[in-house]
Amino acid sequence: MLGRLDLPTLLQVVAGLIVAATVHEFAHAYVADRLGDPTPRNQGRLTLNPLAHLDPLGSVLILLVGFGWAKPVQINPANFRDWRRDSMLVAGAGPLANVTMLFALGVPFKLGLLGFSAPLEEILLTVIRINAMLAVFNLLPIPPLDGSKILVGLLPPALAVSYARLTPYGTFILLLLVAFTDVLASFMIPPMRWLIAQATGSSFF
Repeated sequence: MLGRLDLPTLLQVVAGLIVAATVHEFAHAYVADRLGDPTPRNQGRLTLNPLAHLDPLGSVLILLVGFGWAKPVQINPANFRDWRRDSMLVAGAGPLANVTMLFALGVPFKLGLLGFSAPLEEILLTVIRINAMLAVFNLLPIPPLDGSKILVGLLPPALAVSYARLTPYGTFILLLLVAFTDVLASFMIPPMRWLIAQATGSSFF
């Protein structure tokens, strides 16, 4: 939990979360805009300004319990040529942006350029870990996470409708899993560890 971290580390984590969440939500907005939906642009979400993407309650929870969320980018699938395909592309854009960012930040590790600065290495590792966490977490097939939207697009229509009925309960399910079980950690840690190893060339975690 973030509340147990010392102040410098806490500030690093919060800054990393803000950057990673901003890139994540901007990617959703950008892809939706390119696919013909002006909704994110009209709502001021086509920007890398963190203030446009932070959710007040989600931000407070991140500080208090280490779990929270950014403001979801709203889209109107009716503006897409193929609403199933394009909705999946928009949903996948956020996690893909986080994966791209962590691989970009991993380049100095692979090239061995960080031996001169331990603080810089620790900051980069913090941001890499956060991006890995956001990418993997958001691909879980639990509403309203991006993975659930991708799954809806892949399922046959009848199954997709049945699955979509879970949406009103998704956040409650997530909160229960985070607060009372280690289920999410057991699913998330292996792919997070793999991503970080591929990005940095080492087994940082």
